[in-house]
Formats: sequence, C-alpha cells, structure tokens
Amino acid sequence: MATSESAIAAEPAVNKESLSTHDTATKEDPNQHGDDAPEDLALPHSAADGLIKKPFGTPIEGSTPPALAELTPDQSKKYNDVLTAVSGWTSAPASSAKGAAETPLTDEERLFLTRECLIRYLRATKWNVADAVKRLRATLVWRREYIGDKLTPDYISIENETGKQLLMGYDLEGRPCLYLLPSRQNTEKSPRQLEHLVFMLERVIDLMPAGQESLALVVNFNETKSGQNASVSQAKQTLDILQNHYPERLGRALVINIPWIIWGFLKIITPFIDPVTVQKLKFNEDLRKHVPPAQLLKSVGGDVEFEYDHASYWPALTKLTQRHQKAYRDRWAKGGKKIGESELYLRGGTDKSQFVAETELEQKVEKLDVQDSESAPAPETAQ
Repeated sequence: MATSESAIAAEPAVNKESLSTHDTATKEDPNQHGDDAPEDLALPHSAADGLIKKPFGTPIEGSTPPALAELTPDQSKKYNDVLTAVSGWTSAPASSAKGAAETPLTDEERLFLTRECLIRYLRATKWNVADAVKRLRATLVWRREYIGDKLTPDYISIENETGKQLLMGYDLEGRPCLYLLPSRQNTEKSPRQLEHLVFMLERVIDLMPAGQESLALVVNFNETKSGQNASVSQAKQTLDILQNHYPERLGRALVINIPWIIWGFLKIITPFIDPVTVQKLKFNEDLRKHVPPAQLLKSVGGDVEFEYDHASYWPALTKLTQRHQKAYRDRWAKGGKKIGESELYLRGGTDKSQFVAETELEQKVEKLDVQDSESAPAPETAQ
C-alpha cells in the first residue's frame, strides 16, 4: 500500500509521486463483536469456541488482505474518465425491456458505484473505458430487475434450511468463505435456487473486511448424488451472472471430493469460463493450505466442529450482515453520499472519506510545491 497520511506529515521531503489518497491505518473493525456486543450478536471466533452453530464474526489474527497495487498514471486517467461518466447519471432504465422508461437512481445504487467497483469493472474489461461504463449501467439495470426488494432473508430462508450454502470463516488473506454443499440440496430446481446464490454472494460482500474485495468459494461434492448437481444451463446462467455482474469478486475457488461425473461436467462448462477465472480454480487440494484450520470446518479437514441449525444460523447471519450494511451506509452518508467513495473508508479501514483524503493530498502537494519554489536558488543575474 502507498505511503500513509501520517508518514506524509512526518516527511515533508517525500516524493510527490508516492502520495496516496488513503490513510490505510485501520481505525475500527466493523467485524468485531466483543463483550460489549448484544447477546444475540455474540459470535464465535475460532474452533476454540467449541461446537459452532453461527457464522464467525471476524477473521483470525494474521488473516489479512495483501496490499493493493496502486494505479498507474494511465489507469488513473481511465478511472477518472469512468468516474466522470457515471457521476453524471441521474437515472437508469427501470428494466432491460426495449424502450423501458428511466427512473431516478436511488441512494443504494449510487452507493454501489464505489471507487473500487469502478476499478473492478475496468480490470474486467481490460481497462476499456467505454466497455466498463456500458457494463456498469447494465449491472445497475440487472440489480433493479433481479435483486430489487425481492431477495430478502425471509424469501430465501427455505432454500437454506439444510445449510446447503454456508458463509463460514475467512481464508488466509481475509476472504470470507462461501461453502456450497450440493449433497444438502432440499428444493426442486427453480429460479429461487439461483436467487439463493446471488443472495449469499451479497451477504459475503457485506462481510468483507477493509482492504478485501474478493471471496473464497469452497465447493464440497462429498456424498452428492447425480440429481443434486446443477444442469449445464444452470451452470451457464450462474457463470453469466458472476462474470457480468460480480467481476473480479472471485479470489479462489476450492473444489474437493469431485466424482467422475462432475469432472465431465466441468469439462463441458470450462470453455464458458473466463481464462483468468479458470486459473483461480483449485481441485482436490488440502484446504488447510488456504484456510486457517481454526476457521475451517472439520468435515473438510479443519478443526471447527460445526452443526447446522437453521434456527440459530440464519437469524445470526441476518443480524450480522444487517449490522455491517448499516455501518457501511452510515459512513457513506457521513462522507457526503458521493459516487466514487472508497470501500476502504466504507468498511472502516480509515476514518477519512476518499474525497476528504484527496483534498488533503492536494493541499500537501501544493504546500510541497511552494516549499520547492521557495528553496530553489535564485537565478543568476547577467553580469
């Protein structure tokens, strides 16, 4: 990560090209639920907490995201071009139907358009500004149609009564782990099955710690029967949603206990997967290499004794994610409700809004320019 604001203040001779718009010192941990947390939000932290029935509230110490790479000057220009374009949006089509009327952007939609969101779409489009803007607008329309107010905990609850999807723990780089357990399939094929996955992806994003923007997917095919597997059409639909509307969100996918029929299935769908995504797939590896045993389920090689109890897990997950959502929205409001706000700030990794930090940075640069001009030797006069 770039030089922090405190370091800039302490070193007036710093190279201006190294200045960052972020103060990266963690100011608060929005995941933390200690002794002061309400009893119904008391969450386990590791395997040492005994029999686990609720999601973990925090990563274990040492599970931290790697430093983010700074943008190059060319990338910064392209980012500013995208920011300028989307900042001018005041409305979007109400649906994907041809000729659909436009309705005003909501605060929730403006909040979605964070600095890191715009950069993820730029990375996904190989830094093509026009394509990134087009895809961002398409995602806004998709979110209106697909998510809207429909995907609520109550609506999705029935799909997760057997715990076939679990948000449980964090990997070694602080990515929230989403488990997919096909053997626990409990419903007939329907649109709600895919909506269930989208709902859980949104909850994973809620729980990402400051500095992390991707997730770890753990797919365990143990005891899965052929009728419990997704069809090729379902898989393609899932890939379409992930690649078009959640770009750059998959950090790694850990797939274990793969039966021969699934190998054939993977061979069929692999051509539809982006080559960059394919490189993130890990098959039948020791999960302890990727997830700390203290937050890894015993059923997949970890130390966590876990029992899925829907009556305990689902309300706890709902309350935990809603608490994160509120803190995220409150910070955005405090920062001025601006498109292009930093997720580092929104997740509590710094107490300064992206725009406050940028203003302070500009002031520091101006001050350095003045100091440089004042300390420069006066030009010699002609004799």
